[in-house]
Amino acid sequence: LLLMSFIKNDSALDGGAQEHAAELLADLHGVTATRFGLGRDTLIGGLVQPNEQTESWRVFFRDQRLLYMGGEARHVGRLPEELFKRLEAFAGKIENWIAEPKHPSLIHGDLWGGNVLSGQGRIAGFVDPAIYYADPEIELAFSTMFTTFGQPFFKRYGEIRPIAPGFFEERR
Repeated sequence: LLLMSFIKNDSALDGGAQEHAAELLADLHGVTATRFGLGRDTLIGGLVQPNEQTESWRVFFRDQRLLYMGGEARHVGRLPEELFKRLEAFAGKIENWIAEPKHPSLIHGDLWGGNVLSGQGRIAGFVDPAIYYADPEIELAFSTMFTTFGQPFFKRYGEIRPIAPGFFEERR
């Protein structure tokens, strides 16, 4: 038997809800650890998300996200071999694109609009997490993939936790 609380959701991520989301996520990103990853794997959608812990964000992102997920896509025929080779070449130069953050931060890990519940200008809940310790920029970038948040979110988040130059222009 699984009992769950009902969370009312009107799906309106208006400016107030986005600002509230920024405050909540900035707080979550303030939870830190000594290593990137997690003590166990998680799921993102139907995919296993490996979280082998490392000392380096670049190593973790390269091996556990880019190459692992690219390899899975190649294995099931969704990523052509030529494109996978380009991904490998990119991953081999990851230090040219991303920096090592000061410390690993806890992230939700699957932050798209369907996992954000809101109502009356507030966040009611974040659901279906795929948590691990990471550079918070990956969470911010992921949220732009599905246009989960817009200018009100990023403005407020940046007031709490400054977003490094080049995020919007290159890294995301």
